[in-house]
Amino acid sequence: SLSHYNSPYFDYIIIIFMLLAGINFSLHYKMLRGDIKIFGKDPECRFFLILVGIFTIIITVNIYGPIYGSFLKAFRYAAFQVSSIITTTGFVTADYEKWPALSRLILLCCMFIGAMAGSTGGGMKTMRIMLLIRHGYQEIFRIIHPHAITTVKLGGRPVPPEILSSIWGFFILYIGLFVVATLIMASLGLDFISSVTSVAASIGNIGPGLGIVGPVKNYFDIPPAGKWVLSFCMLLGRLEIYTVIVLFTPEYWRK
Repeated sequence: SLSHYNSPYFDYIIIIFMLLAGINFSLHYKMLRGDIKIFGKDPECRFFLILVGIFTIIITVNIYGPIYGSFLKAFRYAAFQVSSIITTTGFVTADYEKWPALSRLILLCCMFIGAMAGSTGGGMKTMRIMLLIRHGYQEIFRIIHPHAITTVKLGGRPVPPEILSSIWGFFILYIGLFVVATLIMASLGLDFISSVTSVAASIGNIGPGLGIVGPVKNYFDIPPAGKWVLSFCMLLGRLEIYTVIVLFTPEYWRK
């Protein structure tokens, strides 16, 4: 992939544009119209950039020393791979298959989280993840304070309960389909890591995963039946799960 160029300048420039592509395009429009602080004011954008920063720092510390003797090189590769996977771009500059387990686990989390709503990225979207966390915190708060009246807010505005229900439904469908597809891939002879990451990378429309679909490998060795399963996962991820699932409901065709 882009490791062919082996240039820090290339890497940092591409990191910037990958992150820009992972940000809601309506924020770019507002910024071009003069609201230069919009990235900092938008709660989802702050959450997205904070996640990228935290994941990059953890991986940098994790791979500095055992893998890379230079701190700057470790930071560069960590920032690039986190940005590439969380924005579902799929570029590779390092063989992260050789990184410690913690770093690989964080990259797997990035595959599920994805980019912001309204961006070019796939995954669950940071908006949904953020609201799930806030709703979970609200429920814990209610257990501690049963008589308290609380609402989940986004940007100072209450989020309607039906929106939260829709997000939870999406989350359950996403995880459920992921588990089913992973079991099918495992039944076709793939090892655990390859089964999990091939499905996660396909639903998230990322590309490289781990194992036999790692950063320096491809999907050539996947059995034909597995390629059909992963192709369906790609459609689910790109078209949104609800859109595809609706096509398989009898009620839709009756209407």
